[in-house]
Amino acid sequence: MKTAIVFDCEFLCIQGSQSRFWCAAIDPDPVIAQIGAVKLGLEGDFPILDTLKSYVRPIDRFGKRYPLGPYFTNLTGITEGNMDSEGVTLQDGLAALDSFSDGARFWSWGKDELNMIAISCYVAGLQPPIPAQRFDNAVKLLVAAGMPIEDLAKTPSNKLADYYGVEHPPLQGHDALDDALSISYTLRHLMKAGKLQPEVFDLPQMAPIADIAG
Repeated sequence: MKTAIVFDCEFLCIQGSQSRFWCAAIDPDPVIAQIGAVKLGLEGDFPILDTLKSYVRPIDRFGKRYPLGPYFTNLTGITEGNMDSEGVTLQDGLAALDSFSDGARFWSWGKDELNMIAISCYVAGLQPPIPAQRFDNAVKLLVAAGMPIEDLAKTPSNKLADYYGVEHPPLQGHDALDDALSISYTLRHLMKAGKLQPEVFDLPQMAPIADIAG
């Protein structure tokens, strides 16, 4: 069965980091702390075939582990206990993501491969293990399905399934797997309704969409 991988990352922040573009002296580097991924079937009933969640120990540019601040833990639910018991290295986390994909294309709400994977690899001194051409922006899929541009600009990934009124199990916003599931439930709903054609996932060069916040 043809598949697509919908993924999301949670990355370090403190209160106000996003509005400052992580440029204040007190801001940590925006390195990956969690990866979530969904394997979505593109045939038949468009099933969710498998999921992946990894906690990645966040390391600064000097090789030391970043502590998790209370704002980040309150936002994401990720604790030091998660890191101690389940945390893996960035290299192992990305290798697991690549293996999980079985070579399928990756889709995120925006450009997580640039905003998070590339930055994290740069900080860690790693060559990114997954080439850039294997990634694309799931926002383009929603444009192809007819979602208004003005709604795309104000709808985060964790609110996407609710925007379309898709019934789903409870999801926690800013959990990497749950955010990826929110996107996946929506894409599945749109394909089943005939509003999004599975062939769109195969287009190698979808037109870029301007003025959309990921």
